[in-house]
Amino acid sequence: MPKNTSKPSRPAAPAKSRKPFLIGAAVVAAAAVLGIASYQASSPDPKPTVNDSAASASASDPAAAGSHPELMKLARRDAKDPLAQGRADAPVVMIEYADFKCSYCGKFARDTEPQLVKKYVDNGTLRIEWRNFPIFGAESEAAARGAWAAGQQGKFWQFHAAAYAEGAKEEGFGGDRLKELAEEAGVPDAARFEKDLDSDAAKAAVKKDQDEAYALGASSTPSFLINGTPLAGAQPMAEFAQVIEAAAKK
Repeated sequence: MPKNTSKPSRPAAPAKSRKPFLIGAAVVAAAAVLGIASYQASSPDPKPTVNDSAASASASDPAAAGSHPELMKLARRDAKDPLAQGRADAPVVMIEYADFKCSYCGKFARDTEPQLVKKYVDNGTLRIEWRNFPIFGAESEAAARGAWAAGQQGKFWQFHAAAYAEGAKEEGFGGDRLKELAEEAGVPDAARFEKDLDSDAAKAAVKKDQDEAYALGASSTPSFLINGTPLAGAQPMAEFAQVIEAAAKK
């Protein structure tokens, strides 16, 4: 049973934010899959209240849950998206819902994601689309806005690397620290970064991503969708490879 997810001690959003998107019955079923997989990944004694055998299977074997075609519509495939990497027409899209204060998200970013980029993104098989999913309070929200602001100047992934560097989380994500991370990431216009950081556009973009994750039933980070197949937690490289390669064959 995987345990490599982080989960807040209290709900990070009101219940109304968790209402599923009305884009088909498959989304409701898949929301249960990701939600229970997420619950099982972070609870030592899981007692899910939804009776869904596919969901239970997905916690230990993500491939068993299968793909939910309706969820593939969540891939934006925008070639100009600064919070994505890989070809917009790649056969496989992995959507990542993560928080910069999440230790397991950092582990994934440092250990597994570079392997995925080298093996699948660089050869055109995989596209990775980031979604800000801040669940640990004000600093999580601030870091998410900072990442978005860095992205407006083409430096999202550099900011991502700086924020997930070993020991970075322990320094916090206060205002001055975010400016330091932006400088470390090579964001060229510091004044614009500060303006974008506190803008309504940044807040709206983060909320949109956050609401999308809650609507899918995600309650811990990191959570993933790989061509509509839910995967919860910073799983080993082999787990990601299994799902990506199965999706590529389809």
